[in-house]
Amino acid sequence: MTGFSDLRFDAGRLCLDLVATGGGRFGHEPVERLDSPDRLRDWLVASGAVPPGTPLPAVDAAWLASVRAVRDLLHRIVHAEVDGRAADPDLERVNALAATAPPALRAVRAEDGTLVRTVGAAPDCGAVVGGIARDAVELLTDPAARGQLRRCEGETCSLVYLDTSRGRRRRWCSSEVCGNRERVARHRRRAVNAR
Repeated sequence: MTGFSDLRFDAGRLCLDLVATGGGRFGHEPVERLDSPDRLRDWLVASGAVPPGTPLPAVDAAWLASVRAVRDLLHRIVHAEVDGRAADPDLERVNALAATAPPALRAVRAEDGTLVRTVGAAPDCGAVVGGIARDAVELLTDPAARGQLRRCEGETCSLVYLDTSRGRRRRWCSSEVCGNRERVARHRRRAVNAR
């Protein structure tokens, strides 16, 4: 079981953040961050897939299986795009999912008078998955955003992220996570070589 702090939101897009909930570098044991319906609820809210306070009583094992299947589909598509390969059958599937209307958003006044996003009713799984798939379609069809896709250089990380850094020289999905691991490993190698 993983902790809430294991949920990653470094990738720069909703669909990429979903892909980051699973996987690992080839040859390493896979990591499953969506290991229960409760974790899925946490991710849906924390990622912005649904506004805070959205009622999600229907999230269950079937939702979890559907979201994981979409995550696997997006993983294949995104990694194929980074590698320059076409994935036409997968693209057809994500297009079909994106055709499903995402949850309808409403602007309402919070207790302090500010406007906040909410949904009119608890969304169904298809609507939530449709919103994530639509984000993937928007990402993959935007040449500027697609050109910013990078694979993390971390030894045990397979995360793909948007490099929006100045100069487009970002090497890691997160400087605090993979970048720090690399700096620690480099320091240890120097310490061993200095002996």
